[in-house]
Amino acid sequence: MSKTQLNVRVDEATAEAARQRALQRGMSVNRYIEELVKQDAGEVGHTFVEAAADFMKQYESVFAEEFALEREGTR
Repeated sequence: MSKTQLNVRVDEATAEAARQRALQRGMSVNRYIEELVKQDAGEVGHTFVEAAADFMKQYESVFAEEFALEREGTR
């Protein structure tokens, strides 16, 4: 994938926070900002929802059985 350069202006406190967060995560500031934008764009959330849906599909019968037993026990 090709990369495009963006130039942004932030105050010094924001710039320092970005540098520190990137350093803590062992990545460049560029990569850190890229990850933040991807998260904000919903890629991480979308991946989570897909994984949760797959999990529920895989264990659907287990949940159905468990909740059916609970409903029968409360009648």
